[in-house]
Amino acid sequence: MGEDQGAVSAQVTDQTTAPAQQTPDDPEQLREEIERTRQDLGDTVAALAEKTDVKTRAKDKVAEVKQTVNERRTELVSRARENSPDGANSAAAQVRAKAEEKPIHTAAIAAFVGGFLLGRITGR
Repeated sequence: MGEDQGAVSAQVTDQTTAPAQQTPDDPEQLREEIERTRQDLGDTVAALAEKTDVKTRAKDKVAEVKQTVNERRTELVSRARENSPDGANSAAAQVRAKAEEKPIHTAAIAAFVGGFLLGRITGR
């Protein structure tokens, strides 16, 4: 709308007249340029082929998931081993210590629980 049309056309003219890239005059340089281009093209084709290989990508994903699951399993098992034996042993040791401190109370509780269980079993 308020743009200067002359300025736009000047920009386009400057961009189109600038050379994109000079081609080498020396045949050896030209061969090296061709070899680099071939190498780049080969790398591009290989990358595209790898992306389109669904079977290999699926296998890679399965292997990745298996590894993650195994790592998590190992972590959980090690946590369980760290927590369970110590926790169970310390709880059992505490109960044993309390029972040894107050044997009459322990015997009374054991008799009550035993009688309760016996009554429930025979009452059915």
